Amino acid sequence: MTELEQYANELADQAREASLVLMKESGEKRAAAIRSAAAKIEERVDAILEANAKDLDAAVDLPAATVGRLKLDAAKVAKIAKALREIADQPDPLGRVLHGEVRPNGLRLEKRAVPLGVVLFIYESRPNVTADAAALCLKSGNAVILRGGKEAAHSAAALFAPIREAIIEAGLPENSVQLVDRPDRELVPMLLAHGDAIDVAIPRGGKGLIQAVTESARMPVLKHLDGNCHLYVHADAATWSDGEKSVADMLVNAKTSYPGGGVCNAVEHVLFHREAMPLLPAACDALAAADVDVRGDDAVREAWPSAKPVEPAEWDEEYLALIVSLKVVGSLDEAVAHINRHGSRHTDGILTRDTQAAEAFVAGVDSASVTVNASTRFADGGEYGLGAEIGISTDKLHARGPMGAGDLCSYKWIVTGDGHLRP
Repeated sequence: MTELEQYANELADQAREASLVLMKESGEKRAAAIRSAAAKIEERVDAILEANAKDLDAAVDLPAATVGRLKLDAAKVAKIAKALREIADQPDPLGRVLHGEVRPNGLRLEKRAVPLGVVLFIYESRPNVTADAAALCLKSGNAVILRGGKEAAHSAAALFAPIREAIIEAGLPENSVQLVDRPDRELVPMLLAHGDAIDVAIPRGGKGLIQAVTESARMPVLKHLDGNCHLYVHADAATWSDGEKSVADMLVNAKTSYPGGGVCNAVEHVLFHREAMPLLPAACDALAAADVDVRGDDAVREAWPSAKPVEPAEWDEEYLALIVSLKVVGSLDEAVAHINRHGSRHTDGILTRDTQAAEAFVAGVDSASVTVNASTRFADGGEYGLGAEIGISTDKLHARGPMGAGDLCSYKWIVTGDGHLRP
């Protein structure tokens, strides 16, 4: 056995041992550790920013969008601490009775929420994710192994240190949260082979990372795949009053509210109903004024000649950049069919005041989040009141959409009788 294999074994075994203790600890104790971690992070803001500067110094060859996600400042560190407190203040997700009944024979049944056990979380360049994932797993009683990207290694270590101290001071198992401190790529498949000790793997990053994890894992994988998000502008949008939020405002926000547009919940494709076409030129003008590269089908280019042609393969593409493609459709059903064919089941929305159209869209689109008259950018754990998210699952089992502490739970059946014997 190599030294690296021994390291992977120790991480997995230590996490399993910690999980069996952590699952029995009180919600108050787990929440206190998270609050303490938040306070310690605030106290060490200078050290955290100094560590982040080292990562930024080494990021000279990374894309601008990646560097933007990597960079911390005092306000962002304060936001990390705030998210941890919001997680701590939530009701304890463990022990919830998901179902209860007394059977005709007198047996009492309860279906109670319990931790998943051990989470292997593999992620890329956002430093805040280290703290978010640690807090969400502690809140839900799960032990977690954190394997971050090398581009944020110094930042992750600086955030991990106060979290670990808070865990130990609270009397929780010190290996409840472990940070992988070795950059070796070979370590990831070694950890993914531990289906005996690790209950679930959660990759958060690019498609290549997620595919690699899925192919190697010997445990279930909760995937956060592409964010090929759509907005559909329904026919009645052309009749909206001047006092209402304009379609142009909605599209610009959904595309550009995060610098560079490089986030999974930014809109990538817009479908205009033929009857809403009078709104299209102003919407395109507004997008272009916000430095968005506007592309479109023939009908779009006829109405707004400055649009670049869109290639057929682009309808399946998540741009992760300031690019948006527009298409004209003849009906709501056509819009829904297009989204279900080309979308990634992440977040898709409709702009309409027609409640029947809205309900038809919600029922027909197969997506984890569906917005009605709201920007797709709201698909986020913080915006959903979860404090933070460990990822946005585009799977259907066992969680879907932004995953908070409550989504990191499984359940067990409790059967209570009075000397019952099965006939």
